[in-house]
Amino acid sequence: MPTEAQVRAAVRPGELLGRCGIRVTRQRLQVIEELAREPNDVTAQQLFERLRARGVTIGLATVYRALSLLTERGAIDALTHHTGELCYRLCGDQHHHHLVCSECHRVIELAHCDLEQWISANAARHGFTATTHQVEIVGVCADCRSS
Repeated sequence: MPTEAQVRAAVRPGELLGRCGIRVTRQRLQVIEELAREPNDVTAQQLFERLRARGVTIGLATVYRALSLLTERGAIDALTHHTGELCYRLCGDQHHHHLVCSECHRVIELAHCDLEQWISANAARHGFTATTHQVEIVGVCADCRSS
């Protein structure tokens, strides 16, 4: 099974956009390519600064619009652990959840989900039909605990 880093490195930005029904533009490709370089997650502001440092001419509003569209269409994940601002991450295609370190912001994808039965039972108990779910578990990773 490939590692998360191998999955991100193998991403073909144009194919990803096409699979998600997103029109390919230079800016969207640049955003995806920069996200593929990030092992954890990044805010829109951080991504904008990294792109500018690489000499990419792009506006902050364009970065926000691209990230919003990419998230809406399922091409990338948005994480909420960073108070007041979303963080973005290029993840694998399969359903998964995240472990997020509140100290160093390391992100680990949890590939196997055993929550379906629990969610369905609780949703039904409240007369609710669950259509999807996301789990983001925030804590402190082993490296940060030991330092």
